Amino acid sequence: MSSSVLFDAPGPRGRRRQAVGNVVGALVVVALLAWVAFVLYDKGQFSAALWGPALDARAWQFYYIPGLVNTLRAAAFATVGAVVFGLVFGMGRLSHLRPVRWVSSVVVEFFRAVPVLLMMVFFNALFGFFFEGLVAEPAFAAVVVALVLYNGSVIAELVRSGVNNLPKGQGEAGLSIGLTQGQTLRSVQLPQALIAMLPALVSQLVVVLKDSALGQLIAYAELLRSAQVLQAGSGNPLQTLFVAAVLFIALNWVLSGVAHLLARRLSSRTSGTTDEGPGIGPGPVAGIGPGPVAGAGIGQT
Repeated sequence: MSSSVLFDAPGPRGRRRQAVGNVVGALVVVALLAWVAFVLYDKGQFSAALWGPALDARAWQFYYIPGLVNTLRAAAFATVGAVVFGLVFGMGRLSHLRPVRWVSSVVVEFFRAVPVLLMMVFFNALFGFFFEGLVAEPAFAAVVVALVLYNGSVIAELVRSGVNNLPKGQGEAGLSIGLTQGQTLRSVQLPQALIAMLPALVSQLVVVLKDSALGQLIAYAELLRSAQVLQAGSGNPLQTLFVAAVLFIALNWVLSGVAHLLARRLSSRTSGTTDEGPGIGPGPVAGIGPGPVAGAGIGQT
């Protein structure tokens, strides 16, 4: 009997084949890792002379910790700005006023389409050359503004899809008690949508943290840039970048765990569907107005 509308459940022979494939795949991965470790050992990459400078107190005091602080600082400012940007333009895309809806759609779709690195390079040049002296840290400002514009556009789609994912009765109930369309959106639909989209918002922090590493290309002293500076003086790029990677993975793992926990705990507190990942797909044509979003982070409408 079929257990899914997408595929039939495998029978005993299929399950045996899957088990054998899993074992073979695991053995291949283990063999590949063992080969990589052997090559690194043969090249002397496990020597204390290389790992010592990457793990000593000086490396943490002057490179890893300051870089981590700069990464978290940029992520914190970008997160606050992106949430504000997303709420404003997300509600703009839900407005019953066509000009507001059209302008919000153009802004959101534009900044979703522009690569984050391109925006960082552009704003770094803008702040460094045309606003020299007015912006104290051009690289930091460029990283934050670029992350705000891109991730704010993603959050705007989360807001729109979260509201559209609510049962239609929620909006109709607000209108039936005399609320206007705007009051219904602000007082009835948006609070529920915010609860439903909270896990996806936390997951979006993972994207913000990872994208902040692009700041090293414009000389922003975040974690990756600090690790590169350290390895340039110590001659151990593999070791220093490995430590930086572990720190990034640990931060993202914690945030992903928080998103998963929120998705489970908040699933019963809203009429919408909670989802722990953003997964924003392309939205509708600008100016058409609110409608279903394919692959939206909150769920299908």
